[in-house]
Amino acid sequence: MASAQAVQSSTPSPAHGSVNRPNMVSVGVIVWLSSELMFFAGLFAMYFTIRAVVPDMWTENTELLNVPFSTANTIVLVVSSFWCQFGVFAAERFQPRRLGSLWQVSKWGMQEWFVLTYIFGAIFVAGQVFEYAELAHEGLTIAENAYGSVFILTTGFHGIHVFGGLVAFLMVIGRSYASKRFGHQEATSAIVVSYYWHFVDVVWIGLFTVIYILQ
Repeated sequence: MASAQAVQSSTPSPAHGSVNRPNMVSVGVIVWLSSELMFFAGLFAMYFTIRAVVPDMWTENTELLNVPFSTANTIVLVVSSFWCQFGVFAAERFQPRRLGSLWQVSKWGMQEWFVLTYIFGAIFVAGQVFEYAELAHEGLTIAENAYGSVFILTTGFHGIHVFGGLVAFLMVIGRSYASKRFGHQEATSAIVVSYYWHFVDVVWIGLFTVIYILQ
């Protein structure tokens, strides 16, 4: 009996497995983006509802849309998501800046990729402003008719979200320059901003398909 107790006491107790908690910042951003998805779902519902009520207005006004220009502008935004993700890969390596010359793209860090993403996003916003100006010249404004209202509201709110993403990129880039050490917090900031940017990218693909392709 004593020997059995000795063997039992000498047997090591099973180690407790470590619990990996999800990143609360990432979870919070995902929950917030879910609420934003509901917001855009409401805009889509408004678009389809008014279109069902006054379909003739869509036939008249969709002819004013510059589909080739909007397609090029969409490609700019979609490509920017790839640049953003390359920046995330660099942030996950804890590489805030390039390790070689500016022309050695393979050695770029988060800052260079995010600056490139910012430039492409700014081009997209500038393209939207140009398109609004051209449509206003053709007589299509938010106060002109129901189509003008839903077009400006849906694309305009998306443009505001893109502008917010540009501000977020500036904050992340500035934080990476200001921090003495690029660590997990800085990398997390880059990752959650990428969540937001990919979100506005996917939403725009939906808007572009509905407004410019399906019309």
